[in-house]
Amino acid sequence: MSKSVEATAPINAGTNPAAAHGPGFRWGQLVMGIACMAMIANLQYGWTLFVNPIEAKHHWGLSAIQLSFSIFVVVETWLVPIEGWLVDKFGPRPVIAGGAILAGIGWVVNSYATTLPELYAAAVISGVGAGCVYGTCVGNALKWFPDKRGLAAGATAAGFGAGAALTVIPIANMIQTSGYEHTFFFFGIFQGVLIFIIAMFMVKPFVQKGIVASPRLVMSKVDYSVPQMLRSPVFWLTYALFVAVAAGGLMATAQIGPIAKDYGLAKLPMSMLGLTLPLLTMTLAIDNLANGFTRPLCGFLSDRIGRENTMLIVFVGEGLALLGLMKFGHDPILFMTFAALVFLCWGEIFSIFPALVADTFGVKNAAANAGTMYTAKGTASLLVPLTSVISAGGNWDRVFIFAATISIIAGILAKVVLAPMRRRSIAEANARGTPMA
Repeated sequence: MSKSVEATAPINAGTNPAAAHGPGFRWGQLVMGIACMAMIANLQYGWTLFVNPIEAKHHWGLSAIQLSFSIFVVVETWLVPIEGWLVDKFGPRPVIAGGAILAGIGWVVNSYATTLPELYAAAVISGVGAGCVYGTCVGNALKWFPDKRGLAAGATAAGFGAGAALTVIPIANMIQTSGYEHTFFFFGIFQGVLIFIIAMFMVKPFVQKGIVASPRLVMSKVDYSVPQMLRSPVFWLTYALFVAVAAGGLMATAQIGPIAKDYGLAKLPMSMLGLTLPLLTMTLAIDNLANGFTRPLCGFLSDRIGRENTMLIVFVGEGLALLGLMKFGHDPILFMTFAALVFLCWGEIFSIFPALVADTFGVKNAAANAGTMYTAKGTASLLVPLTSVISAGGNWDRVFIFAATISIIAGILAKVVLAPMRRRSIAEANARGTPMA
């Protein structure tokens, strides 16, 4: 039975030329992964800016347009296990390069789409591309940093969360001045080219001498394959918690624009730091920063106090923030505040869950295993079009209450049920030297 990458095997520079680099080499790989993630962030977090302009031109209906968002997220997430397997086998360079091409093509197709099927086809293409980049970069972070998994996965995921903050204002301005079609085209080419160039410098992770796992966390010494992991009850409980918490955040991601419009706030001018912008544009910029900031922060925190303890704090926090947005969101300042808190308490799932998967199921197949867990985001996205139906007429209260309730329950279950179950499973697997069913 193979052991996990936490073992401090000596570097074999003869068989792996990359191993000749110093200990700082992995930090360079991490930074490049973060940059790639930032370049695909707009495929998800910039989407809400395009929804109303698309509806204004084609009159397809918000539910039909938002189905494209769900298709994108489902494809982006549900194919990551396959893409993760390719990364584990062939390394990051070809997978990221292929993802760059597809992500660019997807947004170019969006720019020409004149029917819903064309819009949905673009979502499939860009979803595959984004999944290639996302799964590769997170899997790489887990392998490069067995001693700082939460922080490394969080920093990588932060690129995806905060990357859109760098371009949300230019995208919003370009939509206003040049139309959403030109904006799709320009940023599709721009993002795709940059990711492709960075991909050429990515290498397959190698074991580095002297780097060991943190003694603060209970970790598996046994490597699970994806089929072995799928037979574990711990996986399915963790998956259910991921779906529950992801649903609320995805609802906010896709619907924050329509919510602001229904509340009569979207175009209200807001000033901050000498900059005056429409409330929706400023809210999105702040939300994306909060979404990115929380990922390394909570990843670092989970390395210190434990995964489930961190989950309890932030999942309950997300539920309370959603209820606050429902109760006080008609005030422009409080709308921006509670929207930011929702993203602050949501984005950490993309650092905590990958780290938890590597802790529980080993690091050898970390990209494929974490990618399999990541499909929970796709499952959660199926609820997004439903929110448009439930909120018909601008009544968002039922949506907020539902999302808040399942998030709070998930936080409690993480602490009370998942934590002891996971400790017991890891202890038994380590004692046997084989995966636990």
